[in-house]
Amino acid sequence: MEKTDTAIQKIKQRIYKAGYKLTPQREDILKVILEKEHLSAEEIYLQVKAINSGIGLATVYRTLELLGELNIINKLAFQDGISRYDINNNDQQHQHHYLLCLNCGKIDEVEQDMLTDVENEIEKNYHFKIKDHRLTFHGLCNKCRKESDDLNKG
Repeated sequence: MEKTDTAIQKIKQRIYKAGYKLTPQREDILKVILEKEHLSAEEIYLQVKAINSGIGLATVYRTLELLGELNIINKLAFQDGISRYDINNNDQQHQHHYLLCLNCGKIDEVEQDMLTDVENEIEKNYHFKIKDHRLTFHGLCNKCRKESDDLNKG
């Protein structure tokens, strides 16, 4: 919880600096996103509603839009067409890479940036200045892979 409180304080400063306030509803939404990333707006709404029954879905959507505009959160779109959200850690040069399970929908992050050499080649060969990239690997998570292997054995 201490880590969440520290993150909330940093985000609060960024929100105030941009001329907005960290309302209780916005704080509840941030706490949910900090606790569990890659949730959809509806999943965030359901978790926030459990702690703040007066919040509406429209408030969640407006808050996610504002937090995205302020570059506090990332909006991630995966193959399933559902947008998901996570905290934007500005100290990182690039976004994380993602592992998306095509069976259960589980999303894991790969925090290492292994594309530096590829970026350098692209910049050199195409005279293209790369600012960021996103990479998603589609496949089966360990649990689904084992279940698939077990079905194929029997």
